[in-house]
Amino acid sequence: MKNKVLLSIMGLLLVGLGIMMSITNGKRVQIEQVRKEVAQVTNKQKHVTTQIDNLQTTYNANDAKAKSKLLEFAKAYYTFSSQSDYDKRFSKVADILSISNNQKNQLFDSGLDTTGGSRIDNLGLTSQYQIATGYTSDLNNQTIEALATVIVQTSGTGQKAINQTVLLHGWFDIKTQKLVSIKINTTN
Repeated sequence: MKNKVLLSIMGLLLVGLGIMMSITNGKRVQIEQVRKEVAQVTNKQKHVTTQIDNLQTTYNANDAKAKSKLLEFAKAYYTFSSQSDYDKRFSKVADILSISNNQKNQLFDSGLDTTGGSRIDNLGLTSQYQIATGYTSDLNNQTIEALATVIVQTSGTGQKAINQTVLLHGWFDIKTQKLVSIKINTTN
C-alpha cells in the first residue's frame, strides 16, 4: 500500500512536471516569437531612422548649397567698376542659373542709356559687394526658397560711396542644383 501511494505521488509529480515542462516550452516559444517580432520592429525602426537621416542630410546639403549659390550670385551681380565688368556679370553666374530669358533680360540689362552710351562709364558708377547673410525656407516641390540680405557699396563720379541694403529672393532647384528664379528688392 505504501508503495502504491508512493508510486501514485511519483506519477502525479511526473505528470505535473510534464505539464510544467509543456507550459514552459509553450511560453518559451511565445517568448521567442515576441523576440523575433521585436527584432523586426527594431530593424524597421532603424531603416526608417536611416531614411529620415538621409533625407535630413540631403536637405541640409541642398539648403547650404541654395544659400551659397544665392550669395555667389549676389557677389558677381553687385561687383563692377566699369561697363566691361558690368557686361561680364552674367557670364560669371551663368552656370548656377536656369532662369527664363525674360528674367535674364530684366536682371542683366545692357547698362546703356537711350543714346547707346554707357551709363556705367559716363556716370562713373561702381558697385562693390560688401557682405551678405543667407536664409532658406522649407523644401517645396523640389525647390528651396532662399533669401539673402546683401550690403552693397555704390558710388558715382563726384559722389560719396554709400552702403545700400538689398534683399535677394531666389528659388533653388535641388534636381538641377541651379537657381531657377531671382527677385531683387532694394530696402533703402
